[in-house]
Amino acid sequence: MRRLALLAVALLAAALPTAAAAHHPSGSPFPKLIALPVGFQPEGIAIRHKTFFVGSIPTGAVYRGDLRTGTGQVLVQPQPGRAAIGLKVSRDGRLFVAGGPTGKAFVYDARTGAPLAEHALAGGTPFINDVALRHGTAYFTNSRAPEVFALPLDGGPVRHIAITGDFQQTGDPTATNLNGIAVAGHDTLVLVQTNTGKLFAADADTGVAKEIDLGGANVVNGDGLLLIGRVLFVVQNRLNQIAVIRLARDLSRGTIVRTITDPAFDVPTTIAAHHKHLYAVNARFGTTDPQPAKYNVVRVP
Repeated sequence: MRRLALLAVALLAAALPTAAAAHHPSGSPFPKLIALPVGFQPEGIAIRHKTFFVGSIPTGAVYRGDLRTGTGQVLVQPQPGRAAIGLKVSRDGRLFVAGGPTGKAFVYDARTGAPLAEHALAGGTPFINDVALRHGTAYFTNSRAPEVFALPLDGGPVRHIAITGDFQQTGDPTATNLNGIAVAGHDTLVLVQTNTGKLFAADADTGVAKEIDLGGANVVNGDGLLLIGRVLFVVQNRLNQIAVIRLARDLSRGTIVRTITDPAFDVPTTIAAHHKHLYAVNARFGTTDPQPAKYNVVRVP
């Protein structure tokens, strides 16, 4: 396994260009499609102003680009023993990256790509999947256990949050349960359970979760979340769509008011917003030969 990981890192490092091409279908300065390096195998995206960041699942590399031009380059180089799943960028210019099977969280300088810190979160066979930033804390989900980790941005100790209440871990030990995460208000975690399609609102202090009633609907294959006010966007990766949900003020229920689709979607996993548009990463899960495959970011209204 380690030999394969080293090979993947070496192949990707050799293939990474300094900049990627963009597709401008109508002369717009913000392209519809933004190409990522060949074989990059992306998952998470974060946006700060007009700069975007996308992580590479198997190598831990992070690509930084310009939404206006669609060009960019690798900011954090591939390296053995690291992975990059969900990621977020803080206002002070730090990248917080979920480390998937490493069980760790990685922190980088968003300007230089220099590593700033790494934090061991979970042992065993974890999958640290996504991260949300709010009120001085980075919250990380573990897809293989009912738990969230709270990492203070000021350098304090990591706090373990056991997710209880209505939430029940299901499936085999490798099943993807907790995945995308967002923070509502000051102390409520909004969580999606990928394999059941359920949404939960959990107290960030106690971990007690209440299921959000979707009126019989679900968001199965739910992946990345984006919360803007009381509107929640849920990426449903293998369904190639984004569910738009209007949440009740108390988060007890929600209504799917729209489903966003796009012919360019190819298993999108996460989204971020810039002005009036969403940017979705095509992870292309299930690609038979991911090393020479092409990957991109899709801009949708």
